[in-house]
Amino acid sequence: MAVAAVLLAGCGGGGKESADKKASPKPALTVATTVPQQSQLPVTLAANGSLMAWQEASVGAEVSGLRVAEVRVNVGDSVRKGDVLATLASATVQAEVAQARASVAEAEASAFEANANADRARRLQGTGALSSMESQQMLTGEKTAQARVLAAKAALQAQEVRLSQTSVIAPDDGIISARTATVGAVVGAGTELFRLIRQGRLEWRAEVTSAELGRLVAGTVARITAASGAKLEGRVRTVAPTVDPQNRTALVYVDVKLPPGAWGSARAGMFARGEFDLGSAGALTVPLAAIVVREGFNYVFRVGTDNRVSQVKVQVGRVSGDRAELTAGLPADARIVANGAGFLNDGDLVRIAEKN
Repeated sequence: MAVAAVLLAGCGGGGKESADKKASPKPALTVATTVPQQSQLPVTLAANGSLMAWQEASVGAEVSGLRVAEVRVNVGDSVRKGDVLATLASATVQAEVAQARASVAEAEASAFEANANADRARRLQGTGALSSMESQQMLTGEKTAQARVLAAKAALQAQEVRLSQTSVIAPDDGIISARTATVGAVVGAGTELFRLIRQGRLEWRAEVTSAELGRLVAGTVARITAASGAKLEGRVRTVAPTVDPQNRTALVYVDVKLPPGAWGSARAGMFARGEFDLGSAGALTVPLAAIVVREGFNYVFRVGTDNRVSQVKVQVGRVSGDRAELTAGLPADARIVANGAGFLNDGDLVRIAEKN
Protein backbone atom coordinates (compact mmCIF):
# COMPACT_ATOMS: atom_id res chain seq x y z
CA MET A 1 0.00 0.00 0.00
CA ALA A 2 2.86 2.33 0.81
CA VAL A 3 4.39 1.70 -2.61
CA ALA A 4 1.12 2.53 -4.34
CA ALA A 5 0.84 5.77 -2.40
CA VAL A 6 4.32 6.76 -3.46
CA LEU A 7 3.53 6.03 -7.10
CA LEU A 8 0.33 8.00 -6.91
CA ALA A 9 2.15 10.91 -5.34
CA GLY A 10 4.76 10.79 -8.11
CA CYS A 11 2.10 10.80 -10.79
CA GLY A 12 0.31 13.72 -9.20
CA GLY A 13 3.53 15.85 -9.17
CA GLY A 14 4.24 15.30 -12.92
CA GLY A 15 0.77 16.50 -13.89
CA LYS A 16 1.28 19.73 -12.03
CA GLU A 17 4.54 20.46 -13.85
CA SER A 18 2.85 19.86 -17.26
CA ALA A 19 0.06 22.24 -16.36
CA ASP A 20 2.58 24.94 -15.41
CA LYS A 21 4.37 24.52 -18.73
CA LYS A 22 1.08 24.71 -20.61
CA ALA A 23 0.10 27.85 -18.74
CA SER A 24 3.34 29.66 -19.77
CA PRO A 25 3.35 30.10 -23.60
CA LYS A 26 6.62 30.70 -25.39
CA PRO A 27 7.35 34.08 -27.07
CA ALA A 28 6.90 34.03 -30.83
CA LEU A 29 9.98 36.18 -31.48
CA THR A 30 12.68 38.19 -29.80
CA VAL A 31 12.42 41.79 -31.02
CA ALA A 32 13.87 45.22 -30.47
CA THR A 33 11.47 48.06 -29.78
CA THR A 34 11.46 51.76 -30.51
CA VAL A 35 9.23 54.80 -30.19
CA PRO A 36 8.40 57.38 -32.89
CA GLN A 37 10.84 60.26 -33.18
CA GLN A 38 10.56 63.82 -34.40
CA SER A 39 12.79 64.22 -37.48
CA GLN A 40 13.37 66.75 -40.24
CA LEU A 41 12.35 65.25 -43.58
CA PRO A 42 12.70 66.85 -47.01
CA VAL A 43 9.56 68.29 -48.59
CA THR A 44 9.29 67.53 -52.29
CA LEU A 45 6.77 68.00 -55.07
CA ALA A 46 6.64 65.27 -57.72
CA ALA A 47 5.81 66.10 -61.32
CA ASN A 48 5.95 64.61 -64.80
CA GLY A 49 6.94 66.32 -68.01
CA SER A 50 9.16 66.26 -71.07
CA LEU A 51 12.72 67.22 -71.87
CA MET A 52 12.73 69.80 -74.64
CA ALA A 53 15.24 72.02 -76.39
CA TRP A 54 15.80 75.29 -74.56
CA GLN A 55 15.68 77.14 -77.88
CA GLU A 56 15.79 75.91 -81.46
CA ALA A 57 17.28 78.08 -84.19
CA SER A 58 16.04 77.71 -87.75
CA VAL A 59 18.98 78.04 -90.16
CA GLY A 60 17.97 78.70 -93.74
CA ALA A 61 19.02 80.12 -97.07
CA GLU A 62 19.13 83.90 -97.41
CA VAL A 63 19.49 83.95 -101.18
CA SER A 64 17.11 82.56 -103.76
CA GLY A 65 17.56 80.38 -106.80
CA LEU A 66 20.94 78.87 -105.92
CA ARG A 67 21.86 75.21 -105.84
CA VAL A 68 23.15 73.49 -102.70
CA ALA A 69 26.76 72.60 -103.53
CA GLU A 70 27.94 70.99 -100.28
CA VAL A 71 26.48 69.90 -96.93
CA ARG A 72 29.10 69.76 -94.18
CA VAL A 73 27.13 68.65 -91.09
CA ASN A 74 24.56 66.04 -90.18
CA VAL A 75 21.99 65.50 -87.44
CA GLY A 76 23.64 65.15 -84.05
CA ASP A 77 26.80 67.08 -84.94
CA SER A 78 28.05 69.71 -82.50
CA VAL A 79 28.87 73.03 -84.14
CA ARG A 80 30.37 76.34 -83.05
CA LYS A 81 29.08 79.79 -83.84
CA GLY A 82 30.33 80.82 -87.29
CA ASP A 83 30.91 77.28 -88.58
CA VAL A 84 29.93 76.72 -92.23
CA LEU A 85 27.06 74.23 -92.33
CA ALA A 86 26.53 74.19 -96.10
CA THR A 87 27.60 76.06 -99.22
CA LEU A 88 25.54 77.17 -102.20
CA ALA A 89 26.81 77.35 -105.79
CA SER A 90 28.38 80.81 -106.07
CA ALA A 91 29.56 81.10 -109.69
CA THR A 92 26.63 83.30 -110.72
CA VAL A 93 26.99 85.55 -107.71
CA GLN A 94 30.75 85.88 -108.25
CA ALA A 95 30.08 87.02 -111.82
CA GLU A 96 27.61 89.60 -110.54
CA VAL A 97 30.19 90.82 -108.02
CA ALA A 98 32.74 91.23 -110.82
CA GLN A 99 30.20 93.15 -112.87
CA ALA A 100 29.45 95.42 -109.92
CA ARG A 101 33.17 96.11 -109.44
CA ALA A 102 33.42 97.09 -113.11
CA SER A 103 30.48 99.44 -112.68
CA VAL A 104 32.25 101.08 -109.74
CA ALA A 105 35.40 101.56 -111.81
CA GLU A 106 33.38 103.07 -114.68
CA ALA A 107 31.56 105.41 -112.30
CA GLU A 108 34.83 106.51 -110.70
CA ALA A 109 36.32 107.25 -114.12
CA SER A 110 33.31 109.35 -115.06
CA ALA A 111 33.51 111.10 -111.72
CA PHE A 112 37.21 111.90 -112.30
CA GLU A 113 36.36 113.57 -115.62
CA ALA A 114 33.44 115.41 -114.09
CA ASN A 115 35.61 116.66 -111.23
CA ALA A 116 38.18 117.98 -113.69
CA ASN A 117 35.50 119.83 -115.68
CA ALA A 118 34.04 121.28 -112.48
CA ASP A 119 37.48 122.49 -111.35
CA ARG A 120 38.00 124.20 -114.73
CA ALA A 121 34.58 125.85 -114.50
CA ARG A 122 35.37 127.17 -111.01
CA ARG A 123 38.69 128.63 -112.25
CA LEU A 124 37.07 130.34 -115.22
CA GLN A 125 34.16 131.81 -113.33
CA GLY A 126 34.07 135.58 -113.82
CA THR A 127 36.42 135.54 -116.85
CA GLY A 128 33.64 135.27 -119.43
CA ALA A 129 35.26 132.21 -121.03
CA LEU A 130 32.27 130.08 -120.04
CA SER A 131 28.66 131.03 -119.90
CA SER A 132 26.89 130.68 -116.59
CA MET A 133 24.83 127.82 -118.03
CA GLU A 134 27.91 125.87 -119.09
CA SER A 135 29.52 126.46 -115.72
CA GLN A 136 26.40 125.27 -113.90
CA GLN A 137 26.20 122.14 -116.05
CA MET A 138 29.81 121.23 -115.20
CA LEU A 139 29.23 121.68 -111.47
CA THR A 140 26.03 119.66 -111.62
CA GLY A 141 27.78 116.94 -113.62
CA GLU A 142 30.38 116.65 -110.84
CA LYS A 143 27.72 116.00 -108.19
CA THR A 144 25.87 113.57 -110.47
CA ALA A 145 29.05 111.60 -111.10
CA GLN A 146 29.81 111.43 -107.38
CA ALA A 147 26.30 110.11 -106.73
CA ARG A 148 26.77 107.44 -109.41
CA VAL A 149 29.97 106.31 -107.69
CA LEU A 150 28.11 105.94 -104.38
CA ALA A 151 25.30 104.00 -106.10
CA ALA A 152 27.79 101.69 -107.83
CA LYS A 153 29.61 101.02 -104.55
CA ALA A 154 26.31 100.26 -102.81
CA ALA A 155 25.42 97.80 -105.58
CA LEU A 156 28.84 96.18 -105.19
CA GLN A 157 28.36 95.88 -101.44
CA ALA A 158 24.95 94.25 -101.96
CA GLN A 159 26.48 91.68 -104.31
CA GLU A 160 29.33 90.98 -101.87
CA VAL A 161 26.79 90.38 -99.10
CA ARG A 162 24.91 88.05 -101.41
CA LEU A 163 28.17 86.21 -102.11
CA SER A 164 28.82 85.79 -98.38
CA GLN A 165 25.32 84.37 -98.00
CA THR A 166 26.24 81.44 -100.23
CA SER A 167 27.86 80.01 -97.08
CA VAL A 168 25.20 78.92 -94.56
CA ILE A 169 26.63 79.84 -91.15
CA ALA A 170 25.74 78.52 -87.67
CA PRO A 171 24.22 81.43 -85.70
CA ASP A 172 25.24 79.98 -82.32
CA ASP A 173 26.97 77.06 -80.64
CA GLY A 174 24.75 74.01 -80.50
CA ILE A 175 23.73 70.62 -81.84
CA ILE A 176 22.09 69.96 -85.20
CA SER A 177 18.65 68.49 -84.50
CA ALA A 178 17.25 68.39 -88.06
CA ARG A 179 18.57 68.66 -91.61
CA THR A 180 16.64 69.17 -94.83
CA ALA A 181 19.53 70.41 -96.97
CA THR A 182 20.22 68.12 -99.95
CA VAL A 183 23.10 68.50 -102.37
CA GLY A 184 21.82 69.60 -105.78
CA ALA A 185 18.54 71.07 -104.54
CA VAL A 186 17.75 74.61 -105.65
CA VAL A 187 16.54 76.57 -102.64
CA GLY A 188 14.56 79.74 -102.23
CA ALA A 189 15.15 82.57 -99.80
CA GLY A 190 13.93 81.60 -96.33
CA THR A 191 13.99 77.84 -96.98
CA GLU A 192 14.93 76.05 -93.76
CA LEU A 193 18.00 73.85 -94.19
CA PHE A 194 18.89 72.98 -90.58
CA ARG A 195 17.53 73.16 -87.04
CA LEU A 196 19.94 73.87 -84.22
CA ILE A 197 19.49 73.29 -80.49
CA ARG A 198 21.13 76.45 -79.23
CA GLN A 199 24.11 75.86 -76.93
CA GLY A 200 23.03 72.21 -76.61
CA ARG A 201 20.80 73.23 -73.70
CA LEU A 202 17.76 71.25 -72.61
CA GLU A 203 14.91 72.22 -70.32
CA TRP A 204 12.39 70.15 -68.41
CA ARG A 205 8.81 71.27 -68.95
CA ALA A 206 7.06 69.91 -65.88
CA GLU A 207 3.29 69.81 -65.57
CA VAL A 208 2.09 71.06 -62.17
CA THR A 209 -1.49 71.43 -60.97
CA SER A 210 -2.81 74.90 -60.26
CA ALA A 211 -3.16 74.02 -56.55
CA GLU A 212 0.58 73.31 -56.29
CA LEU A 213 1.77 76.12 -58.53
CA GLY A 214 2.19 78.64 -55.73
CA ARG A 215 4.81 76.48 -54.02
CA LEU A 216 7.31 76.93 -56.85
CA VAL A 217 9.49 79.98 -57.48
CA ALA A 218 12.40 80.75 -59.77
CA GLY A 219 15.57 79.06 -58.53
CA THR A 220 13.88 76.02 -56.94
CA VAL A 221 16.09 72.95 -57.30
CA ALA A 222 14.71 69.98 -59.25
CA ARG A 223 16.04 66.44 -59.49
CA ILE A 224 15.02 64.76 -62.72
CA THR A 225 15.05 61.20 -63.98
CA ALA A 226 14.78 60.74 -67.75
CA ALA A 227 13.03 57.77 -69.33
CA SER A 228 16.47 56.36 -70.12
CA GLY A 229 17.37 56.40 -66.42
CA ALA A 230 19.73 59.38 -66.67
CA LYS A 231 19.86 61.42 -63.46
CA LEU A 232 19.81 65.18 -64.03
CA GLU A 233 19.62 68.32 -61.93
CA GLY A 234 18.14 71.67 -62.74
CA ARG A 235 16.64 74.89 -61.44
CA VAL A 236 13.30 76.51 -62.15
CA ARG A 237 13.77 79.31 -64.66
CA THR A 238 10.20 80.49 -64.83
CA VAL A 239 6.61 79.39 -64.28
CA ALA A 240 4.09 79.72 -67.10
CA PRO A 241 1.84 82.77 -66.63
CA THR A 242 -1.30 80.83 -67.61
CA VAL A 243 -3.00 77.57 -66.65
CA ASP A 244 -4.49 75.19 -69.21
CA PRO A 245 -8.28 75.48 -68.75
CA GLN A 246 -8.79 71.90 -69.93
CA ASN A 247 -6.71 70.02 -67.35
CA ARG A 248 -5.94 72.87 -64.89
CA THR A 249 -2.18 72.37 -65.12
CA ALA A 250 0.62 74.80 -65.87
CA LEU A 251 4.11 74.33 -67.25
CA VAL A 252 7.17 74.94 -65.12
CA TYR A 253 10.33 75.57 -67.15
CA VAL A 254 13.44 74.05 -65.55
CA ASP A 255 16.93 74.68 -66.90
CA VAL A 256 18.65 71.28 -66.96
CA LYS A 257 22.34 70.90 -66.25
CA LEU A 258 23.73 68.10 -68.39
CA PRO A 259 26.73 66.31 -66.85
CA PRO A 260 29.56 65.31 -69.21
CA GLY A 261 28.48 62.45 -71.47
CA ALA A 262 24.80 62.73 -70.54
CA TRP A 263 23.65 64.08 -73.92
CA GLY A 264 23.30 60.60 -75.38
CA SER A 265 20.95 59.44 -72.62
CA ALA A 266 18.95 62.67 -72.28
CA ARG A 267 17.41 63.95 -75.49
CA ALA A 268 14.81 66.50 -76.49
CA GLY A 269 11.31 65.03 -76.57
CA MET A 270 12.05 62.38 -73.94
CA PHE A 271 9.61 61.81 -71.06
CA ALA A 272 11.02 62.62 -67.63
CA ARG A 273 9.76 62.63 -64.08
CA GLY A 274 11.23 64.58 -61.21
CA GLU A 275 10.88 66.19 -57.81
CA PHE A 276 11.16 69.81 -56.74
CA ASP A 277 13.07 70.40 -53.50
CA LEU A 278 10.87 72.57 -51.26
CA GLY A 279 13.04 72.44 -48.15
CA SER A 280 12.32 70.37 -45.03
CA ALA A 281 9.71 70.09 -42.27
CA GLY A 282 9.32 68.24 -38.97
CA ALA A 283 7.63 64.85 -38.95
CA LEU A 284 6.86 61.94 -36.61
CA THR A 285 8.95 59.08 -38.00
CA VAL A 286 9.60 55.40 -37.39
CA PRO A 287 12.12 53.00 -38.94
CA LEU A 288 11.04 51.85 -42.37
CA ALA A 289 11.62 48.25 -41.23
CA ALA A 290 8.90 48.66 -38.58
CA ILE A 291 6.19 49.09 -41.23
CA VAL A 292 4.45 46.00 -42.61
CA VAL A 293 2.34 46.15 -45.77
CA ARG A 294 -0.58 43.71 -45.78
CA GLU A 295 -3.52 43.69 -48.16
CA GLY A 296 -2.59 47.12 -49.44
CA PHE A 297 -2.48 48.78 -46.00
CA ASN A 298 0.39 49.83 -43.74
CA TYR A 299 0.68 48.45 -40.21
CA VAL A 300 3.00 48.61 -37.22
CA PHE A 301 3.00 46.28 -34.21
CA ARG A 302 2.51 48.06 -30.90
CA VAL A 303 3.93 46.32 -27.84
CA GLY A 304 1.67 46.24 -24.77
CA THR A 305 2.64 46.08 -21.12
CA ASP A 306 2.23 42.28 -21.19
CA ASN A 307 4.67 42.03 -24.15
CA ARG A 308 1.86 41.09 -26.52
CA VAL A 309 1.69 42.94 -29.81
CA SER A 310 -1.32 44.50 -31.46
CA GLN A 311 -1.48 45.25 -35.17
CA VAL A 312 -2.19 48.95 -35.73
CA LYS A 313 -3.09 50.47 -39.12
CA VAL A 314 -1.14 53.66 -39.87
CA GLN A 315 -0.87 56.21 -42.66
CA VAL A 316 2.57 56.72 -44.16
CA GLY A 317 3.71 60.05 -45.62
CA ARG A 318 7.19 61.03 -46.69
CA VAL A 319 10.04 58.51 -46.79
CA SER A 320 13.68 59.53 -46.40
CA GLY A 321 16.48 57.02 -46.13
CA ASP A 322 15.54 54.33 -43.60
CA ARG A 323 12.79 56.36 -41.88
CA ALA A 324 9.17 56.97 -42.80
CA GLU A 325 6.71 59.61 -41.68
CA LEU A 326 3.52 58.55 -39.88
CA THR A 327 0.69 60.98 -40.53
CA ALA A 328 -2.03 59.17 -38.57
CA GLY A 329 -2.83 56.04 -36.56
CA LEU A 330 -0.21 55.98 -33.78
CA PRO A 331 0.37 58.04 -30.61
CA ALA A 332 3.75 59.70 -30.26
CA ASP A 333 4.63 57.69 -27.13
CA ALA A 334 3.69 54.23 -28.45
CA ARG A 335 6.29 51.48 -28.21
CA ILE A 336 6.47 49.46 -31.41
CA VAL A 337 8.45 46.56 -32.85
CA ALA A 338 11.48 47.97 -34.68
CA ASN A 339 12.37 44.96 -36.83
CA GLY A 340 11.04 41.53 -37.67
CA ALA A 341 7.45 42.78 -37.62
CA GLY A 342 6.69 40.91 -40.82
CA PHE A 343 6.89 37.58 -38.91
CA LEU A 344 4.31 38.60 -36.28
CA ASN A 345 0.56 38.34 -36.02
CA ASP A 346 -1.90 40.30 -33.96
CA GLY A 347 -1.77 39.13 -30.32
CA ASP A 348 1.61 37.36 -30.48
CA LEU A 349 3.78 37.28 -27.38
CA VAL A 350 7.30 38.66 -27.91
CA ARG A 351 10.49 38.76 -25.91
CA ILE A 352 12.11 42.20 -25.72
CA ALA A 353 15.78 42.12 -26.63
CA GLU A 354 18.05 43.66 -24.03
CA LYS A 355 19.86 46.80 -25.17
CA ASN A 356 23.64 46.63 -25.15
